[in-house]
Amino acid sequence: MKLLHASLCLISLLLILPSIFAASSSEDFDFFYFVQQWPGSYCDTQRSCCFPTSGKPAADFGIHGLWPNYKDGTYPSNCDNTKPFESSSISDLISSMQKSWPTLACPSGSGETFWEHEWEKHGTCSESVIDQHEYFQTALNLKQKTDLLGALTKAGINPDGKSYSIESIRDSIKESTGFTPWIQCNTDESGNSQLYQVYLCVDRSGSGLIECPVFPRGKCGDEINFPSF
Repeated sequence: MKLLHASLCLISLLLILPSIFAASSSEDFDFFYFVQQWPGSYCDTQRSCCFPTSGKPAADFGIHGLWPNYKDGTYPSNCDNTKPFESSSISDLISSMQKSWPTLACPSGSGETFWEHEWEKHGTCSESVIDQHEYFQTALNLKQKTDLLGALTKAGINPDGKSYSIESIRDSIKESTGFTPWIQCNTDESGNSQLYQVYLCVDRSGSGLIECPVFPRGKCGDEINFPSF
């Protein structure tokens, strides 16, 4: 009888372990990276780009993602395969997402494949704090709050194909947002370094910017291009 009871307990434990691990993995992160990309730098490369089916996006920074991260520089991913992306849950956000979170990947698409990837890889790791609708709404709110292009143009840094110092780009964004960004560069078809993505850090609730506990690896040159789009 004792053996039967022990066996039943073991079976019960094995059944609930996956849910325990899924819950803990979705809770276990320290902060978010909020990442925005410049479309001109995405397209001005050897791989080029494709405009979404909704048309050419505005010449503005677009959201890449809202990514849970650890303070040691690593990050969780694909935390809950029981919570797939559901476009119906964000139907009221689609119009805003097409404008602020456009896809530039080829072949052309509506954006849903991009959003699905971001939710399933990154968003599921934050669902102990924010659900799927809140995840996308939070990113949209952060984009509006940060206004990177406005911060840069106010400082005389324009997407005109000219080169600007990485220090001036960083300082102008910090002055506008109050927090130090991390700048990611890529290279155009001629091999010139250019402004590609801007990382800002956000607290675990997704409600406010913070100073980054750690920056990603990588380095830009002292002077980088800011291409038109």
